[in-house]
Amino acid sequence: MSRVGLEGQVAVVTGAARGVGELLARKLSARGARVALVGLEEEALKEVSGRLHTDSAYWYADVTDHEAMGRVAREVKERFGKVDIVVANAGVANGGPFAESDPVAWRRVIEVNLIGSAVTARAFLPVLTESRGYLLQIASLAAITPAPMMTAYCASKAGVEAYAHSLRAEVGHQGVRVGVGYLSWTDTDMVRGADQDEVMRELRQRLPWPANKTYPLGPAVDRIVAGIERRSAHVYGQRWLRGMQGVRGYLPTLIGTVGQREMKRFAPRLQGMRTGLVGAGGAADEEARATHRN
Repeated sequence: MSRVGLEGQVAVVTGAARGVGELLARKLSARGARVALVGLEEEALKEVSGRLHTDSAYWYADVTDHEAMGRVAREVKERFGKVDIVVANAGVANGGPFAESDPVAWRRVIEVNLIGSAVTARAFLPVLTESRGYLLQIASLAAITPAPMMTAYCASKAGVEAYAHSLRAEVGHQGVRVGVGYLSWTDTDMVRGADQDEVMRELRQRLPWPANKTYPLGPAVDRIVAGIERRSAHVYGQRWLRGMQGVRGYLPTLIGTVGQREMKRFAPRLQGMRTGLVGAGGAADEEARATHRN
């Protein structure tokens, strides 16, 4: 598929304060795109914006807030004149047994990863329709492979994958393309935060190769940028993920069988696991909600 040059394009990246979002913003800027950064960490967003090569601006907003994201979409259009690319990247995670999980944290994972992605698309679809632009929804290996101890995250990423595929069929005739990006375990604050729990870390290490590795961030983001340039329907941060599509129908049964054995092995160690949101991004989300409540 031919590539679309990014010079002069306007790209919106949610969850842009750190990790995939931050590096993606930098790489898009290095290719000439003007970048609008959206997230909950205002000072971090300001720092990221200040390091970009091209014109950029940042917005503090919760992606689950319809009014806030509508305002952001209007202000981005006013600031840059158009929007060509939107990357719905904002996400949070938690882990641990479902029965003992924090119901607030569990619900928040669904709200940010699934509802927040839909709110983002709803806000920006009018301007993407004007530009015949591209929406890239960041999903995960978790959309393809269910896993114990990750019920909220797997549910949210499977849901957002299905939503994005449905949306692609709805808006394609208007010239808007929709892609889904898949990442395995990639070296971000979220993954490092999950690995702070000994049980979660060991469970992940016992996954079959190549799913048991943590992959460097740079090459994964390079592949996302290439997917954006191609306006791809599917973007794979690690090449082997493409092959998972052909066997995904067998995975629930396999994981159900193997997972039972692993959970029995780890059962004596499951008490007292942390059940809140993980990583620095999770902490920022919890802080923002606490501030809003007060």
